[in-house]
Amino acid sequence: MTMAPSELRPVGLKCEYRVDPLGIDEGAPRLSWALESEGRGQVQSAYRILAASSEEKLEAEETLLWDSGRVESDRSVSVEYEGEALRSGSRCVWKVRVWDGAGDPSPYSGPAVFEAGFLERSDWKGDWISLGEKPDEGFEPPTGEDYDDLANGLAPSPYLRKEFPLDKPVCRARLYATARGVYELHLNGSRVGDDVLAPGWTDYDRRVQYQTYDVTPLLAEGQNALGAVIGDGWYAGFVGFDPKHRGALYGARPQLLAQLHVEYEDGSKERIATDGSWRCSEGPILHSDLLMGESYDAREEMPGWSDPGFDDSAWYGVKAEEIGDTNLVAQPDEGIRVTEELEAKSVTEPEDGVYVFDMGKNMVGWVRLRVEGEAGTEITLRHAEALNPDGTLYTTNLRAARATDRYVLKGDGEEIYEPRFTFHGFRYVEVTGYPGEPQPEAVTGRVVHSATPPAGSFECSNQMVNELQQNILWGQRGNFLSVPTDCPQRDERLGWMGDAQVFVRTASFNMDVAAFFEKWMADVEDAQSPEGAFPDVAPLLTGSGLMDLSRGAPAWGDAGIIVPWSIYRTYDDTRIVERHYDAMARWMEYLHEANPDLIRKNRMGNNYGDWLSPRGDHTPKHLLATAYWAYDAKLMAEMAEAIGRTGDAKEYRSLSQRIAAAFNEVFVSPDGRIEGDTQTCYLLALHMGLLPEDRRPAAAEHLVRTIEREDWHLSTGFVGVGYLCPVLTETGHTDVAYRLLLNKTYPSWGYTIKNGATTIWERWDGWTEENG
Repeated sequence: MTMAPSELRPVGLKCEYRVDPLGIDEGAPRLSWALESEGRGQVQSAYRILAASSEEKLEAEETLLWDSGRVESDRSVSVEYEGEALRSGSRCVWKVRVWDGAGDPSPYSGPAVFEAGFLERSDWKGDWISLGEKPDEGFEPPTGEDYDDLANGLAPSPYLRKEFPLDKPVCRARLYATARGVYELHLNGSRVGDDVLAPGWTDYDRRVQYQTYDVTPLLAEGQNALGAVIGDGWYAGFVGFDPKHRGALYGARPQLLAQLHVEYEDGSKERIATDGSWRCSEGPILHSDLLMGESYDAREEMPGWSDPGFDDSAWYGVKAEEIGDTNLVAQPDEGIRVTEELEAKSVTEPEDGVYVFDMGKNMVGWVRLRVEGEAGTEITLRHAEALNPDGTLYTTNLRAARATDRYVLKGDGEEIYEPRFTFHGFRYVEVTGYPGEPQPEAVTGRVVHSATPPAGSFECSNQMVNELQQNILWGQRGNFLSVPTDCPQRDERLGWMGDAQVFVRTASFNMDVAAFFEKWMADVEDAQSPEGAFPDVAPLLTGSGLMDLSRGAPAWGDAGIIVPWSIYRTYDDTRIVERHYDAMARWMEYLHEANPDLIRKNRMGNNYGDWLSPRGDHTPKHLLATAYWAYDAKLMAEMAEAIGRTGDAKEYRSLSQRIAAAFNEVFVSPDGRIEGDTQTCYLLALHMGLLPEDRRPAAAEHLVRTIEREDWHLSTGFVGVGYLCPVLTETGHTDVAYRLLLNKTYPSWGYTIKNGATTIWERWDGWTEENG
């Protein structure tokens, strides 16, 4: 009997949370799909996945890599591939069909693809290459800005190239590449890929990400040329907030590693890799730095430098270094990309020859400059988030970050410039040296962030709330650049753990952040101390003379538990739990060993407390720390249960209950009043389930009383603010939650919007009417 086709259809196929990913290094990649139907109330009751090495074999359903058979399950996320073992570079084309609740099958979906990257360390054959020693041409002393750059440790960005012949028609080619630093690839004069600031930030001593590109259309039979530009990036540039620290956290000069794999139509293969035969030169990028900016002299451009036949006789040999024991891993998440352009809203001239462009809202990235003028004309672009009363840039909050780009014209008609290896957080761009009077279209904002795809949106009848949601989303985009940072503008831009755990749940409503946080959790585990401490920031910033960031403070180190739990709960993904379970267990042991009485007073690290509370932090820090420890144990019990560690789950559940009992004994009065009597005290106790049921109503009333005491304003810092409205709603005080949400006087979300905020301020008093 022929079954009626179902209205239910599988769509949006993904592998490892990405559409048709290249170069994954998971042996059992996870497959997911969405469901679509014109009818309401449809459910999936079963699925069948077919996978093959080509579209033709999949269509014919022959020589399959995998046939799951009909699997009775409603699962449509993180279904593990169980087919023929993947090999390095192997290609897998797959499709899925589903059965609805009535047992009727859908048509098969369209095909989706994933490709394995390098699954064995031995697959890498090339060398790290960097700028070699330039032949002695006589010493020319540095002058002017060149000397300033030299004194600051800023160096030109190396250009690298290699020519090679291909003597047969090509059917497939993949380019695997990474850098200690940041890189941009070119092949036969064309830019490879659209990622920027690749390979992203990791602890390069522990883990270096590589990217995979399909370059088949860019190759030609005959002579070919592969080129690259590399910059300091996070590897060798300024990072963090110690102005005396040059950077070079991992090394002194950037390096490139690349391997081109070519498969010919006759089935033969060839490999071209970075090695000592490559040539190098300095070029027009006089310096590039994430914090300081980029300087570019267009007169030094080398037209055709990545084309075959380019005269590189003036170039010289690279410095080559063996790969050694570098841990090379495929990048698991989407790269950093330009995702949007903004037009300048206005241009003002607060001083003669000083033009200030308003981009309309705070953004992260850089600007594209259009200009025409005489050769040698130097244009300076400075970036800032705010203006002084006289209309000039306010840059005090940038601290040591110069955030300045410079462009020297070559004098050849209209010229277009945008930097490669820097980024800025700004709303305003100051342009000086511009020939003539620039119009708004002279600069275009280029918005840059990790290209996490949208997941959800929100809109309501209240315009202020809509603006708040847009500010939250805009802030997320601006702070998700390879790691979840605290800020994108000043000399910091670090992956603060506390910020991440507070925001991860919200982030997942806005965007699909599973792969992004899986990448970052690898950073977190890389930064874990031998004793088990999670850090304050990941990747860990070392060598700074300001503070030790390796001994996770309460609410910061605890992100090592909260973030994996949040991803597991949001995406029903247990792999992140399995992968980091041992690290999480070490953190729990680290805390328990030092606090046998179950009140967390020891191993508190930098102990930030309820950071940036507008009325001063009066939440007892050992109370906050103990609450988070109990919460960690509660979440660990849930995660242990999810991966089948029932014995551990029982122990962690018991630990959570015992810490909660100690919390109540030390901090909670019989009438539900909690020591410190702050909003955050009550929010932690109520949200984290630390109170007996008979004390919860009284504690909720005390919470409302603390809000009334502040004239119906919030007084929470980083730690408490995320729980404020949810806890009020859960405890039956929705009216108070709405009152706080819609408030427009200081301190409140509405106050920031009323005063021009286009993203989320770090401080409630980022700007006030009294203090500016």
